[in-house]
Amino acid sequence: MNAFTTSLSVRRQQGFKVYVLSTEDVELAVVPELGAKIISLIDLRTGREWMWHPPGGLKLFRNLPGDAFSQSPLAGADECLPTIAPCSWRGHELPDHGEVWNVPWTVDPEALENGILKTSVRLEISPFSFERAIELRGNEIQINYQLNNYGEVERQFLWAIHPLLRLQAGDQLELPATTRAILNGATWVDAVASAIPEKTFAKVFARPVSEGLAAISNPATGERLEFEWSPAENDTLGLWLTRGGWHGHHHFAIEPTNADHDALALAAEQGHCGTVPAGDFTTWQICLRLGS
Repeated sequence: MNAFTTSLSVRRQQGFKVYVLSTEDVELAVVPELGAKIISLIDLRTGREWMWHPPGGLKLFRNLPGDAFSQSPLAGADECLPTIAPCSWRGHELPDHGEVWNVPWTVDPEALENGILKTSVRLEISPFSFERAIELRGNEIQINYQLNNYGEVERQFLWAIHPLLRLQAGDQLELPATTRAILNGATWVDAVASAIPEKTFAKVFARPVSEGLAAISNPATGERLEFEWSPAENDTLGLWLTRGGWHGHHHFAIEPTNADHDALALAAEQGHCGTVPAGDFTTWQICLRLGS
């Protein structure tokens, strides 16, 4: 197998089907039954696992709609749509971290034949259906999204990818100078692995970003995880770090998003979110890149 050939396998883990895509450089694992959660992202050249899970080993289990996200498996990357924080919007109560992280997604078998993991879900509260297609290209993970509004009026939405990342000693956050200038009041972004004292946590937003780029790199090991996206599609970067202050956990998240609030109600009222016309759809993409 060369670096640009993708291998696909399916295994059972703790009672769930896990779809594994891999090249010579990257291995990525997804559980469609659990919100199409990305539970693992390994750089096969170094062995580094980038996805975080709570201490004591990865534990996979189902949640019910309306459950608190803090009571979820907290493993790897989830999709947050159409909100992150619970809120009331247009007569509906939107749940914690949205509607799609704790429900089963459907796998497209035809896309699988082409080495693409395409999954989809229809939301129960909001009039949306949501699709995500993951394709590996050497050391890159290309993720394409489509959000369909099957309602009769225009709808607002907040989207963020929510990857919980494990930090190691020496890890540094790389940001374009223009993005860092927006975050000049958040001194901890200069040393994510150590700057925030124990028992605290913080989240900040940079908006509007002119460059869709952020990365974690480690000069000592040469390891790097980069997020790249179009600021014309998603003009905001969210950064989250907990040093034990949030339920005792230690992890970090780089969150390309379309809003500088966690609650759709606040973002929509200020006009800082996405919109989809009635009966129409919108698309966007991000790319994750391992190494240089």
